Amino acid sequence: MRSVRRVFEGIALAFTAYFAVRALVRPDGGGTAPAAIVGLVLYVAITLVALYAESRERSGDDGGASRERAGSVLPAWAVAVVLAGVAAIPVLVIASTPEGERATSHGTSYIGALGAVLTIVCARHRPISAWIGIAVVGLEASWAMGPLHALSLGLIGSAVWVAVAQLLMIFTDRAYRDTARLAALQQATSAWQASQAVRRLERRRRVQYALAVAGPTLSRVIATAGELTDQERTTARLAEGRLRDELRGARLMDDDVREAIAAARLRGATVTVFDEGGLDDLPVADVEQVRHELAETLRDTDAARIIIRSAPDPDVALTIVGRSGGGEGLSDEDDVQLWREVPRPRH
Repeated sequence: MRSVRRVFEGIALAFTAYFAVRALVRPDGGGTAPAAIVGLVLYVAITLVALYAESRERSGDDGGASRERAGSVLPAWAVAVVLAGVAAIPVLVIASTPEGERATSHGTSYIGALGAVLTIVCARHRPISAWIGIAVVGLEASWAMGPLHALSLGLIGSAVWVAVAQLLMIFTDRAYRDTARLAALQQATSAWQASQAVRRLERRRRVQYALAVAGPTLSRVIATAGELTDQERTTARLAEGRLRDELRGARLMDDDVREAIAAARLRGATVTVFDEGGLDDLPVADVEQVRHELAETLRDTDAARIIIRSAPDPDVALTIVGRSGGGEGLSDEDDVQLWREVPRPRH
C-alpha cells in the first residue's frame, strides 16, 4: 500500500511541475503577472494539501482494509481548502490574462492543473467534492472563454481523469473488502482446523484412557468366560462407572473428583454425572475451583444416590443432589440428603 501511494504521489508531483512550468511559459516571452504567480503558488499549496493531509478517521468496518483506507481519506478541512483554491485560482489567472490570450496554453493551463488536483481529491475518497470542483472550474472557464472552448481546451480531459479516478477508487475499495473477507475466512478456517485437531487429540486421549481403564478388566472377563470374583466384579463396576463419567462429564473430572466418585461407589453409592456445557465458558482456574468444591462435597456426603449435573446457568455452575435409597431406582420414597449448588465464580 505504501509503495503504491509513493508511485501515486510521484506521478502527481510530476504533473504539478508540468502544469506549473506550462503556466509560467508564455509564447511571446513576456513576464508572468503577479496575480498569476499568486495563483501558481496557491495551486502548488492545494496540491500538497490534497496529497499529504492525513485523516485520523476510520472509514468502514472491514478490519485491516478499513484501517489502510482510513489514512487515505482526505480530511474535511483539506477538502474545504482545496475547493476554495479551486474557486480562486481561475479568477486570478483570468484576471491577469488579456482577453485575447485566455485560450492560449498558459491561459488555460489552470483547467488541466485543477483537474489533476481534483483527481487526487477523488482518489482520496472524496468523489462528490471532486465533481463539485470540476463544475466550478467549468463554470469559470466557460465564463472566461465560452463553453465550447472550455470543453475543447481541457475541461473534458479533467472530467475524464476524475471519472477514471472514481472507477479506480471503487475497484480498489472492493479489492480491499474482498481481501479483508478472505483474511477473515482464512482465520476462521485456521481456527476450525485447530479446533478439529484439539477434538481429535481429545478423542485419542479418551480412547487411550478407556483402554487403560477397561482393557485389563475386559481381558479378565474374556479369560475367565465371565466367571469373576467379587473383587473383580467390583473393579469391573468401577471401571464401567469411570468410563461413563469420562463420556458424560469429562469437563468435571480431575484426579480428586475421580477419587471421590470411586470412594462413593466403593461404599455402595450410585453416582451419575451429566455435563451439559455449564463449564464451557469458564477459564481453567474457575473450572478447577468448581472441581475442588465438587470433590469436597462428595467426600462429605453419605447419600446412596448422587446426581451431579452441570448446565448453562448465569448463577450456578454445578448442582449436586444426594438422595437416600428407598428402593430400586429413584422414587418418591427417597429423601433428599444433599442439595448443593456450586455458584459460578465471580471476578
